[in-house]
Amino acid sequence: MRGNAIGVIYASETDSKLNELTIHRTSASLPFCARYRIIDFTLSNLVNAGIISIGLITRSNYSSLMDHIRLGKDWDLSRKNGGIVMFPPYVLNNSTNFQGQVEALYGIKNYLNKRKEKYVVITPANIICKLDFVDIIDKHDKSGADITLVTYKTSSSHVSTNIVETDENGRLKDMMLTTVPNEEEKQVNLKVYVVEKEFLIKLVDEAYARGQMNFEKNIIMNNINNYYINTYLYDGYVSVIDHIKAYYDASMDMLDYDTRKEIFNKNGKVFTKVKDTAPTVYLKHASVKNSLIADGCVIDGVVENSILFRGVTVEKGAVVKNSIVMQKGLIMSNSSINYTITDKNVVIKSDRNLSGHESYPIAIAKDKTV
Repeated sequence: MRGNAIGVIYASETDSKLNELTIHRTSASLPFCARYRIIDFTLSNLVNAGIISIGLITRSNYSSLMDHIRLGKDWDLSRKNGGIVMFPPYVLNNSTNFQGQVEALYGIKNYLNKRKEKYVVITPANIICKLDFVDIIDKHDKSGADITLVTYKTSSSHVSTNIVETDENGRLKDMMLTTVPNEEEKQVNLKVYVVEKEFLIKLVDEAYARGQMNFEKNIIMNNINNYYINTYLYDGYVSVIDHIKAYYDASMDMLDYDTRKEIFNKNGKVFTKVKDTAPTVYLKHASVKNSLIADGCVIDGVVENSILFRGVTVEKGAVVKNSIVMQKGLIMSNSSINYTITDKNVVIKSDRNLSGHESYPIAIAKDKTV
């Protein structure tokens, strides 16, 4: 089933929950792991499975996403037939924007109808994992299911999620919109779906005609007993970036070698926009431990358990611990940050001390000076 599917990505589902980090961008283009954007992982999963017809649905603040994706060349998506198509926000029924995923899918019906692929893969952009869509689509096809949804097991408490219950064969029996109880492992919906294109269009038409806009509530939950809805349990690393703490935790997970090896080596490469910059310079007083450092940095201070993006400067006497410093950040002499996320072009002046907590990291918005 390799390549016999269209990809549809929702780019802006969690923007409002990421506060300072999505004031100037959509969550899909949020920088991650020193040189990537969050959407790179979903795009790479699709491309590695031979899915080269991808529709990208945006909602707001998508200029940085357009700049990152461009024509899709870095993902081998710059094609005459197929490739990536970006759908900017649009208005139906005089609303300010689409009201839910159902209306978003209804708005791209012409795109879906023109494609010849049999299946549609629907996925959010805010997940860090290495899904094998070849295997997922193949098992969906062999099962005879109407819809397959991807699940994973977690004991982490989420802002909101869908806990699922299945029978012994993996068929969906129930799904609840709730939070995961602390330290109690549950199987939850990753909100990644595989469905035949014609059947999806039928479901969307019926739901939209009734004013039903929520894909999980109105299409999945309302049809558990009407259709064969199967589940695909993914047992690898998964992080859902749905709030600042989740973004921070996922970033710190990348400091672990085994996690990094799984994310960047399993099921194909992770592609991103290529930038050519000079190597990082480590000066006389530099001390770096257990950190990811991108190109173009100048370090003359202490960096521990942290992630530095391109062009960051850490001056003499400055201390960066348990923090994320995005592109062209400046940590000036004798200042320190701990459990802190600084967005692009943030300046921390000399003799400043900023500290959040592991359970509540602080975030400084783009272009700010502290």
